[in-house]
Amino acid sequence: MPTDTKNARRDRRLLARVLAPLLTALALIMTPATLVPGAGATTAEAASVCQGRPARTIAFATGELRLYRTRHYACAVTVAKRPGAARAMAVSLQPRGGRPAVQSGRFGRQAGPVTVHALNRCVRANGSVAGQGASTGWILC
Repeated sequence: MPTDTKNARRDRRLLARVLAPLLTALALIMTPATLVPGAGATTAEAASVCQGRPARTIAFATGELRLYRTRHYACAVTVAKRPGAARAMAVSLQPRGGRPAVQSGRFGRQAGPVTVHALNRCVRANGSVAGQGASTGWILC
């Protein structure tokens, strides 16, 4: 076999080895999100940073306090009604008989998540955005 033919075959194989992964990656990138299962979720529950099921949502003038629950843990997040510029926000979650988990500071969208161990315990939650907020009594018992 002439050397030109061998070189041409080797070049084609090399080109195929390089192009195949690139074309596959490009096809995956260009695939619409509607064809990929689980992509494009826009609900707040789907994009939540807390694990567990939504247990309670307490709305107030400048935002809402969202509580989530698993069998062993409770989680809380304070979300601003209108995200944007950083403002004073806080969230706290306390299990009955335990110390509160607190996150406070200046945030643009949300304060939290804070998580506490709450197996067979009630919890108490507080949340505020720009000085206005809400609190619960002992709940999720």
